[in-house]
Amino acid sequence: MQGLHLTADLRGCAAGQPLMRDCEALRALCVAAVAAAGLGAVAELFHRFTPVPGQEQSGITGVVLLAESHLAIHTWPELGGVTLDVYVCNLGCDNSAKAEALMAALIAAFRPASVLSQSLARG
Repeated sequence: MQGLHLTADLRGCAAGQPLMRDCEALRALCVAAVAAAGLGAVAELFHRFTPVPGQEQSGITGVVLLAESHLAIHTWPELGGVTLDVYVCNLGCDNSAKAEALMAALIAAFRPASVLSQSLARG
């Protein structure tokens, strides 16, 4: 059960950028970033929430199932925030560098004003 679990909380992301509120734009980014990092996408699901009364925008929750484990992402355009969760198993080979590359690519795409990140060695 060896693995690496990375999380990041992004603040100060531009609320109007398509990645914050367009499921297809966010899905395309995530799937491309997974492939570029050398990880294997098995399936994905992205859901845009209905705006709450008084709000014009709503966020997205998305997940990409990986052969190595998962990527989860949640956007809050009304708050300018994004949370990221990347977990990879390291059974058979060390996928840590791939997980770190995936996380770095996603963070760069949102251009946040600040990032709080954590890394947990699992197992």
